[in-house]
Amino acid sequence: MHWTYLILAGLFEIGWPVGLKMSQEPETRWLGIAVALFFMAISGTLLWLAQKEIPIGTSYAVWTGIGAAGTFIVGVVFYGDAASLARYLGVLLIIAGVATLKLAH
Repeated sequence: MHWTYLILAGLFEIGWPVGLKMSQEPETRWLGIAVALFFMAISGTLLWLAQKEIPIGTSYAVWTGIGAAGTFIVGVVFYGDAASLARYLGVLLIIAGVATLKLAH
C-alpha cells in the first residue's frame, strides 16, 4: 500500500507546477495558485504516508522522478514545451532510475 501512496504522491506532484503555470496568466492567477496549493497538500500527505514504510531517500527520489517526468510530458503535450530526442532520453533516464529504486527496495 505504501508504494501505491508513493506513486499517487508522484502523480499529484505533477499538479502543482501546472497550477503555477496557470497562475502566470492574470485571468487565472488565483485559480492557478489554488490548484498548486491543493496538489501540494495532497502530494505531500501521500508522500508522508509512503515514508512510513519506504526509506526517505528512495521515496523522495521516486516522488520527484514521477513529478519531473510527468511535468515534462504535460509541458510538451499541453504547453508546447520543446521536445527533442535528447530531452526524451533524459526523461527515460529519470524513469529508469525510478524503476531501479523500486526494484532495489
